[in-house]
Amino acid sequence: MVKVHKYSAEDIKKLVVDENVEFLCLMFTDINGIIKNVEVPVSQIDKVLANKITFDGSSIDGFTRIEESDMLLHPDLSTWLIFPWGSEHGKVARLICDIYTTDGEPFAGDPRVNLQRIIKKMKGMGYTNFNIGPEPEFFLFNTDEKGNPTLHLNDDGSYFDFSPVDLGENCRRDIVLELEKMGFEVEASHHEVAPGQQEIDFKYEDALSAADSIQMFKLVVKTIAKQHGLYATFMPKPLQGINGSGMHINMSLFNGDTNIFDDKDDKLSPVAKQFMSGILKHARALTAVNNPTINSYKRLVPGFEAPTYIAWSGKNRSPLIRVPAAKGKSKRVEMRSVDPTTNPYLAIAAILDAGLDGVKNGYELAPEVKENIYEMTEEERAEEGIVDLPSTLHNSLKALRKDEYVQNSLGKGLTNSFFAAKNAEWAQYQQTVSQWERDTYMPLY
Repeated sequence: MVKVHKYSAEDIKKLVVDENVEFLCLMFTDINGIIKNVEVPVSQIDKVLANKITFDGSSIDGFTRIEESDMLLHPDLSTWLIFPWGSEHGKVARLICDIYTTDGEPFAGDPRVNLQRIIKKMKGMGYTNFNIGPEPEFFLFNTDEKGNPTLHLNDDGSYFDFSPVDLGENCRRDIVLELEKMGFEVEASHHEVAPGQQEIDFKYEDALSAADSIQMFKLVVKTIAKQHGLYATFMPKPLQGINGSGMHINMSLFNGDTNIFDDKDDKLSPVAKQFMSGILKHARALTAVNNPTINSYKRLVPGFEAPTYIAWSGKNRSPLIRVPAAKGKSKRVEMRSVDPTTNPYLAIAAILDAGLDGVKNGYELAPEVKENIYEMTEEERAEEGIVDLPSTLHNSLKALRKDEYVQNSLGKGLTNSFFAAKNAEWAQYQQTVSQWERDTYMPLY
């Protein structure tokens, strides 16, 4: 959880002087989840705080047509943060921005603006917070003499190993220290199952702050890894034959200080069951948003702990949704399919809206699957009504095209931009001839 402060424009002007800030980094996120920024000298502070900084939206993936290119950056003052690194030319401070049109309207094609739209819908249904606790994983690779990533992992460690086996330990510790300087409440960090794979978990927070934190987390991880001569990647499956990187999403609905997902005897509440049923109903379409790259589906295969089936369970980890053994305010639902290439603003908005659909319409939750689904036959899965997640980006896009509800969760503009970007990605992939194909077919044909 990042500590949120309510800054006024005058507060920020004072901090700029007191902390010797020289540059302002105005950050936002494109449709692919890539962080973008406009950096201005501190002399432009009045213009920044007056929401008068413009940029060319036609140059940003998924934003706008060239004839409507001018966009405005509206900084969210609560996101003020001074970077704890790179002060050789003066300190750099960050403000996360919403995108507005020159008519003064929030831009519907901005993923952050869209998430705020769904949060407003949630509040209209009587809930105050959708709390998110992400579990992002990443790999650390060695770099060559030019600083470019190699295919050599930085260690041979495995789950919960430590030095000298876990050579990423010092890097991970420095990442944690930097995160804490920036207000993150880090709960745990450890080596993950695969060699070179790391996980750092931070405390849950409200949906918008969580999405902001995920983006900041990625930036910190890559920056500190580079300082250690390593390359950090959030690519889900950089190497075959080992576990991939996910970003499990732990979630709960709150009304004030009350966790709506908790019930008597620490069981799931009726609302929690309906919420889960909404996610399960829309799971195939959600996969396109939660796993938006070609590589995402190299992780979603049996045998590597990633979910491949639409089901839920309280204990075993093979289904899509797991209910951890937590009580009271910690009662939550964990969606295990999401990976760190997702745009967190889009993913959280789509997951929240799918859950709200289940609550609004009172969907009945399917029975819990207690068996290990990986060990069930196809016939046994069919008897239990267990459906597979899409196995490729192409199939998940087909599922999204059939699900108008999830499309509406993204809004028309974002949906169209998402399809355009991902269809182009799939078409390019289809035309690529891999080394596996040459090795397999040239000797035969």
